Parts: sequence; C-alpha cells; structure tokens
Amino acid sequence: MKTSDKLLETVPLEILIDKHIGKVGTERRDAFENELRIELLGNAIKTARIDRQLTQEQLGELVGVQKAQISKLENSVTNARFETILKVFAALGARVTFSVEMIK
Repeated sequence: MKTSDKLLETVPLEILIDKHIGKVGTERRDAFENELRIELLGNAIKTARIDRQLTQEQLGELVGVQKAQISKLENSVTNARFETILKVFAALGARVTFSVEMIK
C-alpha cells in the first residue's frame, strides 16, 4: 500500500493544543488563550464596522479616538482600555455581554 492510500488519523484540536501549547492552567497556555481572546475581539470589531459600512476613521470619530487606535484594536496590536472597547461596540450598535466563571 502506498503512503497516499493510507487514511489520515483525525486528532481533536484540544489534544494538539495541549501537546504543542501546553495543558490548561500552564503559563504558556494561559498566554495563548488570552491572545486568542484579544484577536477574536479585534475581529468582532472589524466585522461589525464593515457590516455598518463605516471606515476606521468614521468609527474613530464616533468614539472620539484616532483612526490609528481603531486599526490597533482590529489588529490586536494594543491592549485597549475596557471603556474604549465598550464605546466602540456602543458606537457600532452592538450589545456587549460577558460572563465570569470562577475556577478552583
């Protein structure tokens, strides 16, 4: 049997992340998950802005920040103040919800 005829093994993403990034609760895994959350937040801002047919400059004007700040938020370049993020979503007409889960 040729190599190309063999079936590829399917491995759950969680197992790959554990193997290559680290187990849940490790410093490296926590950093990875925090970066991922920030990136998802930036993508949500960009998607909502585009859906509302606004430029970065227009959104910045609505929020009271420069275009560069909106760009940094969308590209996850900066850790923005929570207040700024809430203002951005309010200007986009988006409702923000979040939950806090206490871990042992």
